[in-house]
Amino acid sequence: MHRRLPPLNALKAFEAAARHASFTRAAEELRVTHGAVSRHVQMLEGWLGVPLFERHNRRVVLTEAGRSYAAEIGAALDRVALATARQVERGRPRLLHVNALATFTLRWLIPRLSGFQVAHPAIEVRLTTSNVPLANLADPFDVAIRGGPQTRPGHVAQPFLTERRIPVCSPALQQRLPLQEPEQLRHHTLLHAATLPEVWPHWLRAAGVPDLVPQASVTLEHFYLTLQAALDGLGVAMGPERLIADDLAAGRLTRPFAGPSLPARSYYTYVPEARAEDPTVRAFCAWLTAAAHEA
Repeated sequence: MHRRLPPLNALKAFEAAARHASFTRAAEELRVTHGAVSRHVQMLEGWLGVPLFERHNRRVVLTEAGRSYAAEIGAALDRVALATARQVERGRPRLLHVNALATFTLRWLIPRLSGFQVAHPAIEVRLTTSNVPLANLADPFDVAIRGGPQTRPGHVAQPFLTERRIPVCSPALQQRLPLQEPEQLRHHTLLHAATLPEVWPHWLRAAGVPDLVPQASVTLEHFYLTLQAALDGLGVAMGPERLIADDLAAGRLTRPFAGPSLPARSYYTYVPEARAEDPTVRAFCAWLTAAAHEA
């Protein structure tokens, strides 16, 4: 069947201009001039016989026809890009770029990642860590792991692991300074994470000792450092239950109190919409869910 298609460069220019609502930014993305984008869009409008943009002084706005066309063309170009990537990667190890929270990566993901490699030997995971919001990530990713729920335009979000926080310490510290009631924390050092300064005050209020003053407090830059300090017997940390489950089971950490526990944000995968149906991405997300159920 003969397909009647407009020029590809015109489609690319239109899609970029529609996405940015700007000919200038589209030109920067495509590395062409503003005039080239304008000419391509005019060519496409002439080819279709309908205006796609309303031109204003320093901005452009999609017409109703332009909005409808942009939705279809953007999705179609995403499919072309994905199909091309699959062909380029055929016969090579499939790369999967994962960006995850640092503490989650160290305490939960890395200890289990060999299970994914055994199940999917043809997929090479490129893992980076970052605690910055997704909007501020400079490098592209296939899957990001962050707390949720949160809305991120252009991404599909899915929860896979719930979380709560509890006080934990080393068995040696518990033996040296008995800790059976929350009031006894006044004889201990509380370990704080600079990124989560509100956790201990919230727990102390929930435990009925909001005015408790500990013997000492130590604040560390990252949450995973407070957990390491607790393992080394420096003090008592607020540990995420799922991330310290292995340490509790092995006896490296102990939970001095039956409760309370604080609700924490669940862990979510965030996948760019263009990658949501990719088999490699789907395999990794399915493995995360299965691993979470086994934890």
